Amino acid sequence: MVSLRAILKHPDDLYPMVKLKLAARKAEKQIRSEPHWAFCYSMLLKVSRSFALVIQQLDTDLRDAVCIFYLVLRALDTVEDDTSIATDVKVPILMAFHQHIYDREWHFSCGTKEYKVLMDEFHHVSTAFLELGSGYQQAIEDITMRMGAGMAKFICKEVETVDDYDEYCHYVAGLVGLGLSKLFHASGKEDLASDTISNSMGLFLQKTNIIRDYLEDINEIPKSRMFWPRQIWSKYVNKLEELKYEENSVKAVQCLNDMVTNSLIHVEDCLNYMAALRDPAIFRFCAIPQIMAIGTLALCYNNIQVFRGVVKMRRGLTAKIIDRTKTMSDVYGAFYDFSLMLKSKVDENDPNASKTKERLEAILKLCRNSGTLSQRKSCIIQNKPQLNATSIALVFILLAIIVAYLSQSRPTIM
Repeated sequence: MVSLRAILKHPDDLYPMVKLKLAARKAEKQIRSEPHWAFCYSMLLKVSRSFALVIQQLDTDLRDAVCIFYLVLRALDTVEDDTSIATDVKVPILMAFHQHIYDREWHFSCGTKEYKVLMDEFHHVSTAFLELGSGYQQAIEDITMRMGAGMAKFICKEVETVDDYDEYCHYVAGLVGLGLSKLFHASGKEDLASDTISNSMGLFLQKTNIIRDYLEDINEIPKSRMFWPRQIWSKYVNKLEELKYEENSVKAVQCLNDMVTNSLIHVEDCLNYMAALRDPAIFRFCAIPQIMAIGTLALCYNNIQVFRGVVKMRRGLTAKIIDRTKTMSDVYGAFYDFSLMLKSKVDENDPNASKTKERLEAILKLCRNSGTLSQRKSCIIQNKPQLNATSIALVFILLAIIVAYLSQSRPTIM
């Protein structure tokens, strides 16, 4: 639950948060009644509520395909992530996963919490998959096969070089970008984007997650997950886990900044991909996660807390991004604002300071040259709001309305 202090500190977050909460309720009411589809959309809300809200804007055919694509790959990822599964068991499952999605009876128990439920009841996902159009099925099968093979390869291989890092991210996320581009094209709403920029869309998101999730991955039980490339971290410490030790704080932050700088190389491709989209719903579906990624990098950069706990956007800012991302001018504006924020954090003594600033300047120039910054109707990042008695009163009134609304009985599945 968002604290009153957070709302008072950022009162302009409140309205987008109310809208997001209402949208979540609406999404729950729209869950289909058939058992397999009810399971899929309910599970989507559990594993990624923000993603579930964004795809509700897509037309039914495409929405169903993207939902199943996401759950299939989430299940595949659950197998890869479960470090308790022996390699000789895990690798064959990853390699054959694209075949299992055609089997209404197949399931495999692994993962924890909602991911274990997804795996135990995977037959619901397979049943829904088999109801999709053949074009959607072929795209999902192809990407699942390629991703499973890539994951299997890196079960037995360390991420040593930056090229290895890019290859791993391609398998687990770049292929998602390629798959989504195929689904958009199969829907008839978009031209087929090139593999290069589709891949960059996935790599930018995945690298952001890998950076943000350092502590969670390194502390994984029974075995650490290590995705930061040795070519980068070995410049700062002898072992990757040493970055979390307090005595290595300076080196840890320098390594973190090196990783963030590496991720920025994908931004131009991402902006070009989004600028070419025609369908408003597909555009928002693609743009919101990308803005979240650049915002997360801005928060993580030069931030020792990445090695101490969880660094993520406040809920109000997330709601604001979802609410205000409607056009390409909003995207350029958000990337411009977050890039400026990141640039303001660059320490001149950082060994990668010049490279970081060079890449940020390229992003800022691209946003300025778009000619759309002046067209923004609102800014996601604003100067600190001035609270007066009227705004405080409005906050409490809106809070009272929210509490009254949420106290009503929860909606049932249709």
